[in-house]
Amino acid sequence: MTVEPRASAKAQVKVINPLEYLGWDDLIPNRLPGGFFYSTAWARVLCDTYKHVPLYFCRFSGNQLTEALPVMEVSSRLTGKRGVSLPFTDSCGWLGTGGEADAGTFEAALEVGASRGWRYLECRGNRPNLQKDSASLVFLSHSIDLTTGSAALLERFDPSVRRAIRKAEKSSVVVTFDSDEESMRRYYALHERTRQRHGVPPQPINFFRNIASLVFRLGKGFIATAWQHKTPIAGAVFFQHGGDAVYKFGASDSAFQHLRPNNLLFSEVIKRLTANGISSLQLGRTSPQNEGLRRFKLGFGAQEDELPYFRYDFSKQAFVAALDRAESGLKRLFCHFPRPLLRFTGRILYPHLS
Repeated sequence: MTVEPRASAKAQVKVINPLEYLGWDDLIPNRLPGGFFYSTAWARVLCDTYKHVPLYFCRFSGNQLTEALPVMEVSSRLTGKRGVSLPFTDSCGWLGTGGEADAGTFEAALEVGASRGWRYLECRGNRPNLQKDSASLVFLSHSIDLTTGSAALLERFDPSVRRAIRKAEKSSVVVTFDSDEESMRRYYALHERTRQRHGVPPQPINFFRNIASLVFRLGKGFIATAWQHKTPIAGAVFFQHGGDAVYKFGASDSAFQHLRPNNLLFSEVIKRLTANGISSLQLGRTSPQNEGLRRFKLGFGAQEDELPYFRYDFSKQAFVAALDRAESGLKRLFCHFPRPLLRFTGRILYPHLS
């Protein structure tokens, strides 16, 4: 599918569908933080699961990609039509390899969005041409530099994290790495229980099946599972592109929380990634209200940065504020839903909430 923005002196921009663009993945820099989310694998997961329309706003110099703003058009009878860069992606920062930042791709997205009747355009992550005081929300992001090696990284762990790792090891907790559909089903069972505990519906099982078939099959990710004897007690989903890895989903059985399986799981993941030559691990978005999760990530020596989201409202022709729903009243309600009902709710709602 090809959509061309109106002619603009500032924006010689092509709007492409990466699923139809031969060699798209080869254009993504290997050392781009969160580079996986620019890949065709992630685009296909979003399109196949939720039927979103990919509109990637790109500038080229010859055959080189110099700037990109990947957008999915979300169309819903309940929540309207809008552009999101990108749905179900914590951060999708500016991709620029050709010099100073230019507003061209953003301007082109606004032109196309206006012509297609979008309610708003949301960009998740730093945009050099957008001022942070225009941000609709500001989250926190955390990343770990893996280039120093696992031994040096271990020394940077908080003492409480090192104690938790030793406790898990003494409790016979072990961590395995898999990428098959059975491991994904096992993870999803933990995921459902965790989401219920947090008062959030789980995403549809098809979303995770598509990750297994469209991402893991290409060697672009894996599941880490913490076990005590034959019982899976914690799990996490990771994606990879080039020299960068991303932590995307995590779940655990609260009955085993005292064994600190998550601490051992992340320690073993860091060792694995370092041994495989991965240079950075992105730990995803954290709400400033979630101090517990923030401390957990900082405990592994992560660097903390601000993660702004920008939402441009087409009717107001201005950037507008949005709500951080980390502590909504619905969460308290969802905690009491039986799991089958919560699963059904997620299957119905998520296509409209991207």
